Amino acid sequence: MNAVATFTVLSREWCHLCHELVDELAPIAHEFGWTVAVLDVDADPELEAKWDEAVPVLLHGESELCRYRLDAEAVRAYCRAFPLESAP
Repeated sequence: MNAVATFTVLSREWCHLCHELVDELAPIAHEFGWTVAVLDVDADPELEAKWDEAVPVLLHGESELCRYRLDAEAVRAYCRAFPLESAP
C-alpha cells in the first residue's frame, strides 16, 4: 500500500505570498516524490469562510505544516518522518 503524499496549498490567485510558497515548495515536493495540489479559497465558500486571510496555508491532510511563508526545514523534516512505500 502506498502512502498518500500530496501537499495541499490553500491559496488565492492574486496572492504573491501564495505564489512564492508554491514556487519554493515545488523542489522539495520533487525531492521527496510528493505532489502539490493548489486550492483557490475564493472558489469555495467553505474554504474562504474557514481560512479567509490566513492564506497561504500548507497542509498534508488535516496537518497544517506552515502558514504565510514556507518553512523549508520543517517541511523536509515532515517528509522524512512520512516515508513513502515503494510500489511493487
